[in-house]
Amino acid sequence: MAFWLQMGFLLASLSLAVRGRVEKELSPECRGFLYMGTPPTGVEHHSVKYICQFYNKKPRYVTLYSTEDHIPIYSAYTFKRSDGEKCIDVPWMYEPQLSTALGTDEMQPFPRGYMHMNFEDAQAVLDDYTNAIYHERGTLNPDEHQNEPDDKASTYTLTNVVPVVPDFNDRIWNQQEHVVRKRLNNYCRGTAYIVTGITTSGMMIRRENMNRIAVPTYLWSAYCCADYDHNTPFTERYKFPSFAHYGLNQDDTSQIVELSVQKLKEFLKNTKFVNPNFQIFVGDCNPQSSRKTD
Repeated sequence: MAFWLQMGFLLASLSLAVRGRVEKELSPECRGFLYMGTPPTGVEHHSVKYICQFYNKKPRYVTLYSTEDHIPIYSAYTFKRSDGEKCIDVPWMYEPQLSTALGTDEMQPFPRGYMHMNFEDAQAVLDDYTNAIYHERGTLNPDEHQNEPDDKASTYTLTNVVPVVPDFNDRIWNQQEHVVRKRLNNYCRGTAYIVTGITTSGMMIRRENMNRIAVPTYLWSAYCCADYDHNTPFTERYKFPSFAHYGLNQDDTSQIVELSVQKLKEFLKNTKFVNPNFQIFVGDCNPQSSRKTD
């Protein structure tokens, strides 16, 4: 009894610092992480919920999460200029609101013991990755694209994580995150909006003879910075106001493909993961086109 009282007190204390919110419709404060306040449209996926990711009483970014595949479909965030330093000593967290077993609206660090069995019905838990020897945890909103410690810490939730092949994650995808960080640091003058997502094709990580986590086939990312330096060198100038990239989630044979947002849309439409009305940014992040749609 004393143990459970202590555990209850610990969870109550932690909830004062870390918070998440699951929403059917995004609130105005969370639409601020989306270009023109509009989330991507045309995603063909069932059993999804928006999560307005709160940390230390502030919204940090938005995630569209699959409670069936137990992974995020995408995370949308605003880029913060940074030196690329990684956050350390941050516990992995989960989202209680995704479970029918818990009623709290507070995102929590994972508890010790087997309490995760109370909420693993609708989301991934740490045990799902324990024996996943061919995959590791990869964050869609990476901490190196954030600057403040709290913004960095908020990325360490499994609702922002997908299973990725280690070589692809470390050697290829993370390197492209560095490239984008440096580019936006140097040439984006206003707010840069980034959406990073995945496609799947049915492969699953299993635990105890049950399908637990969908393994992405592709990872993709796109940014939109309408206010940028027009004196940017030509080699980088054509990558504004928007640009994108994708990569195949496999071993060292994979490569990053950089392309326009429009071409990324066409590529993703061919995967049948999205419908013909798929849109990442309003007007493809063309300010003039965006104003015409108002």
